[in-house]
Amino acid sequence: MREENGHGPSLTGLCKHFSAVWIAGPFTVGARCNTEAQTVLPAGTPEGLIGMAGMDGRRPSIYPTLLYTDARAAIKQLTEAFGFTELSVYEDEDGSVLHAELAHGNGAVLLGSKGRGGLFGEAMRGAGPCGVYIVVDDVDAHHQRAVGHGAEILMPPTDQEYGSRDYLARDAEGNIWSFGTYAPRTPTV
Repeated sequence: MREENGHGPSLTGLCKHFSAVWIAGPFTVGARCNTEAQTVLPAGTPEGLIGMAGMDGRRPSIYPTLLYTDARAAIKQLTEAFGFTELSVYEDEDGSVLHAELAHGNGAVLLGSKGRGGLFGEAMRGAGPCGVYIVVDDVDAHHQRAVGHGAEILMPPTDQEYGSRDYLARDAEGNIWSFGTYAPRTPTV
C-alpha cells in the first residue's frame, strides 16, 4: 500500500524516508531510503523483501509499538538503562522519529514520535501508557543497570510465588516495563 505522496506507511506512522525494508532472521538488515544516505545491503539481499509472518519460524510475532513525545529520549533510555539494542532509526527533517526498531533478546519494540499524523497516530491519540514484559536472564544485574542510568523503579527485584523474579520500572513518558525470568510457553512453529 502506498500513500498518495508515494511513500509507504509504517506501523508507527507515515514514513517519508524509506520505501522498502529487508529482513534477515529476526531483524531488519537494511532499507532503501528516500534520502541521500542509502543503507548498504548484504550481497544477495532480495529487493523489496519485507518480513512476513511464518517465513522462517524464528521471528517473533508480537512487537509492542509505542509513540513518544520525545522518541529520541526514549531510545536513549531504552538502550542505556534497559539494555535494548538500536536496530534502526528513521528521522524526519525536523528530527522527529518516523520509525525505530529496538531489540532485546529475540524480540523487539517499534516506536516513533507522537503527533506526526497517519492512521496509527490518530488511533493512538489520547491512549494511555502501556505495559511491556521483557524476559531477562539476570534480573538483579538488569535492575542495577537501570538504576545506574536513573530509571524510575516501581518495584525492586522480587521473587514471585509462581517462581519468577521480576522488577518494574517506568520510562520517562509513563510506560511500565516489567523485566523478569518468567518466559511464557509459546507454540512451536
